[in-house]
Amino acid sequence: GGILGIVIGFASQTVVSNLISGIFLMIEKPIKVGDGVNINDVSGIVEDIKVLSTTIRTYDGIYVRIPNEKVFNSNIQNYVAHGARRFEYKIGIRYKDDAEKAISIIKDLLEENPLVLKEPSPTIFVEELGESSVNLNIKIWAPSSVWYSVYTEMLWKIKTALEKKGIEIPFPQRVIWMGNKEG
Repeated sequence: GGILGIVIGFASQTVVSNLISGIFLMIEKPIKVGDGVNINDVSGIVEDIKVLSTTIRTYDGIYVRIPNEKVFNSNIQNYVAHGARRFEYKIGIRYKDDAEKAISIIKDLLEENPLVLKEPSPTIFVEELGESSVNLNIKIWAPSSVWYSVYTEMLWKIKTALEKKGIEIPFPQRVIWMGNKEG
């Protein structure tokens, strides 16, 4: 009887901990059904929040049940708690291309898209002079609910707009120097 009591005691400790954590999650509401989140290295959409566990559907379509104690004690990344989400691109252009012209083309594209937020405003700047390209950094804000479609759409539009204006995204290049053997 004593060992069975200890086993039941340990088992109920986990259940009680999950129950209390579930109640705190429901009161505090750091996440809600439909939110895009990352909890305990599981990224996806919150499908259900129950008293003992939370269910997340990963972006691959896999359902993961996480005990509420782990959810409550984790660092939660909630991608939609704020109405807007920022994303960025790093795009390289050839050294012989005009960086100011490239920035101007990209700014015009961003202004044309109604889903690219004006506030906070997008930023575009030369981030580094790389080995084979001048690297631009583009930071864009979009509504959280549609950020990924804006991300994929704008990436393609930026590429094609730059190409139409003769600005190329270069391949990595290496110069190999072979010295003369004298002697």
